[in-house]
Amino acid sequence: MLITVFNLQIFATETTNTLTAEMKTFYDKALILTAEPALVHMQFGQKRPLPKGEGKTVNFRRFSALPKALTALTEGVTPEGNQLATSAVTATVAQYGDYIKQSDLLEMTAVDNTILEATKLLGNQGGLTLDTVVRNEIAGGTNVLYAEGTSRSGLTANSKITMAKVFEAAAVLKAANAPKIDGSYVAFIHPYVAHDLMTEAKEGGSWVDVNKYADAEKIYNGEIGKLAGIRFIETSEAKIWVGAGDNCPDGLAVFGTIIVGEGAYGVTELEGGGMEVIVKQLGYGDDPLNQRSSVGWKATMTAKRLAEEFMVRIESTSAFSASVTKAN
Repeated sequence: MLITVFNLQIFATETTNTLTAEMKTFYDKALILTAEPALVHMQFGQKRPLPKGEGKTVNFRRFSALPKALTALTEGVTPEGNQLATSAVTATVAQYGDYIKQSDLLEMTAVDNTILEATKLLGNQGGLTLDTVVRNEIAGGTNVLYAEGTSRSGLTANSKITMAKVFEAAAVLKAANAPKIDGSYVAFIHPYVAHDLMTEAKEGGSWVDVNKYADAEKIYNGEIGKLAGIRFIETSEAKIWVGAGDNCPDGLAVFGTIIVGEGAYGVTELEGGGMEVIVKQLGYGDDPLNQRSSVGWKATMTAKRLAEEFMVRIESTSAFSASVTKAN
C-alpha cells in the first residue's frame, strides 16, 4: 500500500512565489475533503468526467429498457438478438469560485497556517455552492405530489408530509420502473419536514432509524433512516420556497422533499480538475512590496435531470413553516 507523507511545516513557512506540486496536491485534497460533507445532493447523480479539449458540453447517456421477448424460440434457430439503445442528454458546464485576500502582516504574525485555514473555509463554501447548483436542478423536476390539494398555493398550515404521501411517491417511482439505488430509493428531506414525518412514522412503528440498519457500513452522507423502501438524507439545504413570488401560501414556507432513483440526474466529477484550490503567494500581480496573497477555489461543473419519471417531489408545509422567512 502506497502511503504519501506530507511535511506540514513547509506549508507554514513557504514564502516563495511558486507552489510546489506537493503543496498543490495537499491543498487540493484539503479543499475537496472539506467540500465533500456539503455535497449531499451530488451523491447519487450519474457521474461524468469533465470534457478536455471538447468544448463546454458534457454528454450523459441513458440506456433504454429492452422490450419483452415474447416470441417463442424455434428449435435449432438462432434469433436475431437485440442491441443496446441509448439516448444522449447534453449539458453545458459553468464555472464557480471565490477567493480570500491575505496580507503579508497576517501571514507573518498569525500562529496558524492561514492558507490552510482559508482553504478549509473556502472548501465549505464551495461544497455548499455546488450542492445548491445540483439541488436547484433536480428541484425543477416536473413530477410533483402535494401533501394536500393540487397546487403549491393550495397548501395550508396543516399540509404536512405524511406516511401515506411517502408511500404514494414510492408507488409512482415503482410504476415508472425507476431503478433503485442499492435496493432503495433515496430522498432529500429538510430537518423540519423530517421531524413531521418521523413523529408520525415512529408512532406507527414504520420508521427505521439509521443506527438500527443491519449493515451500518453503507450509510450515506446525511442519512437518518428509511420508510417505504426509501432512505432519507437529511439536509438543511433541502429546497425551500417562500413568498407570493414562489406561489406559496401567505406566511408559510413550502419544503420540497425530492425522491430519486438511479439515473434520475447527472453531475460532473470534481476530481481531475473539476474543483481546485488556487494559491497566489506574496508578490503576485501588481504587488511591488510583496504585501498581498490570496487563496481561492474554482470549479467547473454542471447538473442535469436525465429522467423525469425517475424522480418525484413532495411539496409540503411543516410545523415550522411560519417561522421560515427565507427561500434557498
